[in-house]
Amino acid sequence: MKLVIGLTLSFALALAAPARAQQHEHAAAGSDEVGTAGVSFQTSCAPALRQDFNRAVALLHSFWFAQAITAFNGVLEKDPSCAMAHWGIALSRWGNPFAGLRAPQQITLGREAVQKAQTTGSPTPRERAYIAAAAALFTDGDAATQRARTLAYEQGMERLVKEYPADMEGRIFYALAVNQTALASDKNYTQQLKAAAILEPLFKEHPKHPGLAHYIIHAYDHPPLAEKALQAARSYASLAPSVPHALHMPSHTFTRVGLWKESIETNRRSAEAARKENATSEELHAMDYQAYAYLQIAQDAAARRVADEATAAAARLDVNATGVAAPGVAGLYAASAIPSRYALERGAWAEAAALPVRPANTPYTEAITHFARAIGAARSGNPKAAAADIERLAALRDTLKTMQDAYWAEQVDIQRQIAIAWTTFAEGDQARGIDELRAAAKAEDGTDKSAVSPGPLAPARELLGYMLLEAGRPAEALIEFEATTKKEPNRFRGLYGAGRAAEAAGQRAKAVAFYQQLLQVASEPDTSRPELQHARTFVK
Repeated sequence: MKLVIGLTLSFALALAAPARAQQHEHAAAGSDEVGTAGVSFQTSCAPALRQDFNRAVALLHSFWFAQAITAFNGVLEKDPSCAMAHWGIALSRWGNPFAGLRAPQQITLGREAVQKAQTTGSPTPRERAYIAAAAALFTDGDAATQRARTLAYEQGMERLVKEYPADMEGRIFYALAVNQTALASDKNYTQQLKAAAILEPLFKEHPKHPGLAHYIIHAYDHPPLAEKALQAARSYASLAPSVPHALHMPSHTFTRVGLWKESIETNRRSAEAARKENATSEELHAMDYQAYAYLQIAQDAAARRVADEATAAAARLDVNATGVAAPGVAGLYAASAIPSRYALERGAWAEAAALPVRPANTPYTEAITHFARAIGAARSGNPKAAAADIERLAALRDTLKTMQDAYWAEQVDIQRQIAIAWTTFAEGDQARGIDELRAAAKAEDGTDKSAVSPGPLAPARELLGYMLLEAGRPAEALIEFEATTKKEPNRFRGLYGAGRAAEAAGQRAKAVAFYQQLLQVASEPDTSRPELQHARTFVK
């Protein structure tokens, strides 16, 4: 299953506790600010509440779950017979469709909402089909059955669409269900393209619908597909300008295609909107994407400011926060990732090796710092110091396996493999280190990053390019760099590595092209990086 925010069971146990919700469930911004104008969901509920219901659905489409629940409850206060409001609450309890394992308590709350919908009853078979489909998500809370339940939900929505093909909202929610069941290992992107084929024609007809723009971005949130989402990305933020996730989501596409300034701006706005709502997890999530983008354009001082702001924000983070697209664990991830990125992206290896460890109840967030420390130690000439961090990565991987979180167990194991490879290389066994890192790069190619992160802390194939360069094998290094610059376009270290490899291999024209692209990407640096000076000197 495609994972955007992988929630481990230990952390997810707190997700459903509304008393701990970080977000204020006060009145949201006006309807036009959340995209209500584009939504038209027909129900048997009181006609006078049509706009209220559409607003609640608009909030649901933008993954502002706490506000959606408040809005659906507002409908119920005025019309207790509105079964579809309970349906909306149930889907809001399910939360981000691309998140990881749900906790039993989260399932319980969703099941209660479905049961209320069923008990309240609906006078129309169409509405009963919506409720029946949603019920499949909450049959039990066993992690081992979650994929089966999401597949059952997809099938339920497919039946609804076949029975009611003119129901646009049904087709939109069906497309989301199709994408929800995509496998990270499927590099044909079968489910994603199937979802996009449903959404794209509807988006042309209804360009103001927030769910269409949002879900198109998700469908194409993969390196070979990302450019297809640019139109949706550039319109989504304007459709729901008060929703933090709507402001952030376009940066998924901007990051994939290397449009760093656009990513910085939309995440700046997202962080500000989240801060106003006291949605600290959303704020930190946007900051991580923002810091990542600043580092790619060599604006290190700006990245440092974001890192400092993130440290302050992390101090007020409720890790049990719920109600938005990026729950508390996403904020925790960002708090660990930003300082690690700041060191690794600048090649500050000693700084990376000295990062303070951040113990956490979510193993994959703790792994971030151990990975950075291990790479930093190996690359700063102290490979033996990496041993403890590598050992901890193995333990964290095993914990994730026990928790049945296969995606993050694999990601942490790839980090472990990379750290081992650099340690082996630094200890003098270059051939073996290269083989180990090549295997790690192949493993990483077979999966995909979680959208909780703008990108790998250090792409394995990019690191392989640098290892081959250090081993005096520039022609081989160039092959690796050319591959990684296609998958992760406009990354600073990827472009510079490609330029250095081409230069060392005697391919001047290629070196000039990569260096010129680097200088264009980082045309307004706020710091003096030696890589930029080298590139300027070479292309003169």
